[in-house]
Amino acid sequence: MNKPDKKQREEVARLARQPDSEIDTSDIPEVTDWAGAEVGKFYRPMKKQVTLRLDADMLEWFRGQGSKYQTRINQALREYMDSHRKCS
Repeated sequence: MNKPDKKQREEVARLARQPDSEIDTSDIPEVTDWAGAEVGKFYRPMKKQVTLRLDADMLEWFRGQGSKYQTRINQALREYMDSHRKCS
């Protein structure tokens, strides 16, 4: 992606100063129901490297499922987090 030129930067700055009330959104339907939204389709959370101690049998089970076992562990933790977030 190319860096914006001076004219583009000025336009972005002008738009950033514009109050929301002056933005015409009449051609954009408002989304009020996000129930069907897909987490991570367009946004990827930043990853952070950590050291984590797991039970040996659990780690071997995830590794036994094939490559990318860390991704599957992350997905399992995300599903757990999401299910508990909805309950709260």
